[in-house]
Amino acid sequence: MDRRTLLKSLGMAGIAGAVPVRGLAVTAGAGGEPVPRLIVVMLRGAVDGLNVVVPYAEPNYYRLRSSIAIPRPGLDQGAIDLDGHFGLHPALAPLQGLWQDRKLAFVHAAGSPDPTRSHFDAQDYMETGMPGVQRAEDGWMNRLLGELDPEAQSMDAISLTPVLPRIFSGANKVANIPLGRDAGKATAMDRNEINAAFDRMYANAGNLGTVYREGRAAHEHVLSDLNGDPALSAAMQADNGAPPPQGFTLDAIQLASLIRRNPGLQLAFMQLGGWDTHVNQGGSQGQLANRLRPLAEGLQTFSNQLGPEFANTVIVVMSEFGRTAAQNGTNGTDHGHGNVMWVLGGRVNGGKVYGDWPGIDDGGLHEQRDLAVTTDFRTVLTQTCERHLRLKDRSIARVFPHAPDTGGRAISKLLA
Repeated sequence: MDRRTLLKSLGMAGIAGAVPVRGLAVTAGAGGEPVPRLIVVMLRGAVDGLNVVVPYAEPNYYRLRSSIAIPRPGLDQGAIDLDGHFGLHPALAPLQGLWQDRKLAFVHAAGSPDPTRSHFDAQDYMETGMPGVQRAEDGWMNRLLGELDPEAQSMDAISLTPVLPRIFSGANKVANIPLGRDAGKATAMDRNEINAAFDRMYANAGNLGTVYREGRAAHEHVLSDLNGDPALSAAMQADNGAPPPQGFTLDAIQLASLIRRNPGLQLAFMQLGGWDTHVNQGGSQGQLANRLRPLAEGLQTFSNQLGPEFANTVIVVMSEFGRTAAQNGTNGTDHGHGNVMWVLGGRVNGGKVYGDWPGIDDGGLHEQRDLAVTTDFRTVLTQTCERHLRLKDRSIARVFPHAPDTGGRAISKLLA
């Protein structure tokens, strides 16, 4: 039985992946230059990209979505105009400042080339970076961590999740800890008697014992940082431990706090659920809007809370696939194909919707029902690795083996 299986079987999954990576306190890379940072936010459940970045200039959009379409800009509760063709869902208004500052961009008609409509398979493919490969050994963010040169700069990775996700699974050590209402709270592993029992178990366990002790140190370090931030403590006390709507804004504040205290933290992963809107999705108001609003507020808060660290950070928001171009019989949308990726940060050439837009007329739809994929999601990520994280081609090929450059020309200026 491996270490992770053992700890999960003992009910300790929260600490199973909580191991530190190359020192949480280092602030800069070789020569003192700022450490570039990548944050990935996964929207599990397949968000409706056509109502996130709305192709309002296309009449077919309104024909296909008679009751859930976002009205054109200038109309009541209409989309926020982006470029004369696309508009932003009005619930995403908090992101207007980032768009106007050219620090937010979108890549439309992006996604995985695999045609699966299974949430489980599609999420797995996006997290391993190997569409169609059902038995990939590790996640692409774990491989990425292994390619970032520890001799050139000191790096950390953290997953803000209760258990280590597929994207970070693998040989390299990653800290994980839940945020939201449970952040900073003691867990079963923090009880003295349980700590003592595990200390005895791993006392003479060689490398396994070292991993366990490093995991405890990372866990205690992160808890100390979270509980030591006065602004964060005040926010949590004011809400009596409950996060803002859906918790993301508080999560964003907590992650920003960790980064400010540990500028060497280089990779982070967060996830949000509830995007599977088969029934009563709504348009400008309703189910989808109620999820997009706190997401936008959280991203805007995160960018503000990062302060100067925002200049060294790129945030990618992605989802496993999009949704059908036409609404269904229950005023929702079903599992689709192409979607929209969000990219924001200091190195982003924003204020633009990128990608090779295929249109949503009858002739342009994938399988006559979905937005097509014209930009492989890995193309966005490989450009981020190359231009922001400064990885060489050979390293990128190991992070995303056999990845095509589908859509590369259309997003060639996405990152500075």
